[in-house]
Amino acid sequence: MSMTDPIADFLTRIRNGIMAAHETVEIPSSTFKRELARILTEQGYIEGFDEKPGVPGSAADKILIRLKYTENRTSVISGLRRVSRPGQRRYVDSKSIPKVLGGMGTTIVSTSHGVMTGHEARAAGVGGEVVAEVW
Repeated sequence: MSMTDPIADFLTRIRNGIMAAHETVEIPSSTFKRELARILTEQGYIEGFDEKPGVPGSAADKILIRLKYTENRTSVISGLRRVSRPGQRRYVDSKSIPKVLGGMGTTIVSTSHGVMTGHEARAAGVGGEVVAEVW
């Protein structure tokens, strides 16, 4: 598996974890992925995440994502979609940030002011790259 799109990999691991009803998923860490995890936590899609340092000199750091389920064990996340991809980037200005499910879902945008939700980006009047949509 060529790791050309670590963000797609991040979303896929979460999706697979949910389908297998895991409590946690482990994902190779990066600053950007930590930002994604932070947004997913703030928006209530996951319980939270922990940094797990890799073995010095060999393994890379990992992010341990704690998945979130309702009382009847349904995942809080019903869908994750990668929007902008390497090779097909999607940039928007603040006025054309897409709404997910009429505002029920969350758009994740990478802006010059950091990674934020579409709602925050709209409020800040900044556009950027539409990274993913979660609902």
